[in-house]
Amino acid sequence: MKSTTVFLITTAVLLLSSSEAKAQTTKSPPPSLAPAPAPTPDHVNLTHLLTVAGHFQTFLGYLESTKVIDTFQNRANNSKDGITIFAPTDDAFSSLKQPSLSNLTQDQLKSLCLFHSLPRYYSLADFKNLSESSPVSTFAGGQYTLNFTDLSGDVHISSGWTNTRISSSVLSTDPVALYQVNRVLLPEAIFGTNIPPMPAPAPSPEAEASPAADTPSGVNVNATSPSSSSEQNKNSSPQVISLGFQSQLFFAVLSVVIIMSG
Repeated sequence: MKSTTVFLITTAVLLLSSSEAKAQTTKSPPPSLAPAPAPTPDHVNLTHLLTVAGHFQTFLGYLESTKVIDTFQNRANNSKDGITIFAPTDDAFSSLKQPSLSNLTQDQLKSLCLFHSLPRYYSLADFKNLSESSPVSTFAGGQYTLNFTDLSGDVHISSGWTNTRISSSVLSTDPVALYQVNRVLLPEAIFGTNIPPMPAPAPSPEAEASPAADTPSGVNVNATSPSSSSEQNKNSSPQVISLGFQSQLFFAVLSVVIIMSG
């Protein structure tokens, strides 16, 4: 009986020891190698950015009055595609005489503001490829398009009514690009296609000067110069001398004839 009890106890101890050894030798599974989430881009405050820049106050005023600034802000911080904004300077608005923006409705002003943006982030280098796919639809919709021309990094923009260029980059960090333009972009979808002709370039100084302008007033261009007059006098003097000699000879012969006849 005792031997049986000892055998059972010994067997139990061996089984426990074996299970503990297996538990210690079992390796834990490797950690997951899932990629870390991409860092969230920094929040861009467009109102603050345009205010600090200093010369976009008129444009910012239109964005705020039409609530387009909220659309731009949401696009800048909650979209993977980002946004590209073309901000006219205060001088661009003050120099705009015709057509006037004062007669536009609130909806038209909203479309005008949206027309100054593209619903995607574009760096300056991207405009080379973008110019090949012009016209490009803006944030305002399909009818509101812009044409881009890249001339060795100098980006020109045309809306039909407006021809301008990107004069400087205020911010160009994905997902937000903010570029300065020196003219207000006017869409044909609002102002029509009856675009007045551009003023002709000023003529060059050479073209302005007429042949008569080179001649002082009151001077006869056909008048003979003093040098030519003196030359004519020189040429005529031998003829005068020749005629004088012949007349003297005639009177001398005549005198001889009269004397002989007397």
